[in-house]
Amino acid sequence: MLKAIFTNSFGILFSRILGFVRDLLTASILGANIYSDIFFVAFKLPNLFRRIFAEGAFVQSFLPSFISSKQKSLFSVGVFLRFFIFLLFLSILVTLFSPFFTKLIALGFDENVVKIASFYVALNFYYLDFIFAVTFLAALLQYRNHFATTAFSTALLNISLIISLIISKSKEPKEIVLYMSYAVLIGGFLQLLAHIAAAKKLGVLKILIGGFKYIGKKSSLVKNEIKKFYSLFFPAVLGNSTAQISAFLDTWLASFLTAGNISYLYYANRVFQLPLALFAIATSTAIFPKVARYLKNKDKKMAILILKKSFYFLLFFLTAFVIGGIILSNEVISLLFQRGEFTAKDTQITAFVLSMYLIGLLPYGLSKIFSLWLYSLHKQKKAAKIASYSLIINIVLSLILIYPLKASGLALASSISGFFLLFYTIKEFGFENFRGFLNLKIIILLSLFSTLEIFILIAFKYLIKA
Repeated sequence: MLKAIFTNSFGILFSRILGFVRDLLTASILGANIYSDIFFVAFKLPNLFRRIFAEGAFVQSFLPSFISSKQKSLFSVGVFLRFFIFLLFLSILVTLFSPFFTKLIALGFDENVVKIASFYVALNFYYLDFIFAVTFLAALLQYRNHFATTAFSTALLNISLIISLIISKSKEPKEIVLYMSYAVLIGGFLQLLAHIAAAKKLGVLKILIGGFKYIGKKSSLVKNEIKKFYSLFFPAVLGNSTAQISAFLDTWLASFLTAGNISYLYYANRVFQLPLALFAIATSTAIFPKVARYLKNKDKKMAILILKKSFYFLLFFLTAFVIGGIILSNEVISLLFQRGEFTAKDTQITAFVLSMYLIGLLPYGLSKIFSLWLYSLHKQKKAAKIASYSLIINIVLSLILIYPLKASGLALASSISGFFLLFYTIKEFGFENFRGFLNLKIIILLSLFSTLEIFILIAFKYLIKA
């Protein structure tokens, strides 16, 4: 289990380092203005769907269904074809009605900005077609306990974007956004090639070839299984995507604020996503196949043991990141982004937004662990209901806090809703089961560690300012 977690973590870390290099170049070359806002809006919609598929609803619903299927080849191909055809149709729809979808993402943009952004929105959306195929293969690779390709392959997207920024840095902002948009598609294509190579090596393609061969003649054999999968998938879209939907809502509401606020949210959320991906997503991805198998075999004790170990692993590391990130928020943002067109004022605002996001790191991270229990037991509808409560709270708080705190208020609303998400997820997991997780000695040790970290970081901050 630890090998899988650290493989995911190292892959994600490598990719995120390149991601920060990409963001550093983006901040330096484009800054925080209307053109950076346009690119982030254009990439927001496919990126939202990517996170839902890659880190949420699809994998969480597909894997337990695939494990339970008696006709794995037919089932997997049947699901793939239906999804891919739908997404290709959706991509064409976005192309044909790109101004409408642009307005939908950023309602606060005026007509002139919408006209400029529409082309980029349509172009970037085709990334979703590539990334669904990547996610589908990644789920099958997880079944074979192979995580490295998926963890490291996101680096290909970042490398593509970095090269596009270097090539286009002396060009007009509008052209830079165009180069970056094409780089997104190239990155998606390279990710797909990497997964096809891994699938061939591990024998996953053999599963698919058999399914494609007989899907026309024997599709009726998996009709009920696919129908059951859909009944789990659609509730899971909401149930495991609260953080992504919250970020999407933040962008939508921020479009009503002055230029730059979308970029502040983006840069802060990028930093926030690092520990979330590095630990919470990496851990949940690694343990999910095991938890699903144990619960399928009625071995509740072993499933809970895995969740308990993962809980304390996340509790220690995420707490450390929350404390460190909030205390050193200004220094972190300054180090990463303050150069070129990204000013000291931009750093100050982004750092405060980051602090508000970090308040919610622990609840969002821990809820991913407990949600595995629900998904493994095919309780996607219950997870969707819990997420709905959290999302409603987030929307209400966002509307209240956006006026006094602007972008920071949107980040704070997201964090507060995360605590509600965690509470209701634990409630469904069972307070009796959760009480078995609590260990007084470990909690005291964590408290001492956190106190020591606070003193060390405050002293460090004082020294570097002296």
